[in-house]
Amino acid sequence: MINKKLLKIPRLQCLTQVILGMSCFFTFLSNATAENQKIAAWINEVKLGVLYHDISMWSGIRREAGMDFNLEAIFAPHVKFLGGTIRPSIGGSVNTIGDTSKLYSGFRWQFEHASGVFLSLGLGGAVHDGKLHLHEIDRKALGSRVLFHIPVEIGYRVGAKSSLSAYFDHVSNAFLADHNEGMDTIGGRYGYRF
Repeated sequence: MINKKLLKIPRLQCLTQVILGMSCFFTFLSNATAENQKIAAWINEVKLGVLYHDISMWSGIRREAGMDFNLEAIFAPHVKFLGGTIRPSIGGSVNTIGDTSKLYSGFRWQFEHASGVFLSLGLGGAVHDGKLHLHEIDRKALGSRVLFHIPVEIGYRVGAKSSLSAYFDHVSNAFLADHNEGMDTIGGRYGYRF
């Protein structure tokens, strides 16, 4: 059995690298010339958040712990639909104590009201590094390496570039595998729109 304390160090190093990378990215954009801004035009918004890991909201059972650091990019190409826009997205969540982390992608429908309030719903897929079967009482049995990913977000646009939001996501295999405990996360995110 692997000691979870040993897993923390590489994950925290990875998280530090992600934060440093994001800092460099934001610095690049703030100093960007017109040519560099054309290169960055394919990203609509980047979101960074802290999420409470494995709450028992939709999944119904809680086994794992810790917090997740979440990073997501929402791309600029879009289709108008039902008063909002649908955009592709890609992101990931890293658990701070070595429990299940995930990478995901999919499509996000977002409606924005003139008041600055917005609602976003999504559907996509996720891959994770968690357990597939119940071998440990403190780890989820997710049944499949590839899962469905369903995010819901409600927030407020603070000026033209920034947003603050409450974010929830659920991953599960929709009972397409023997084990399907599913996993939910909830927390807050900061968004920066380009």
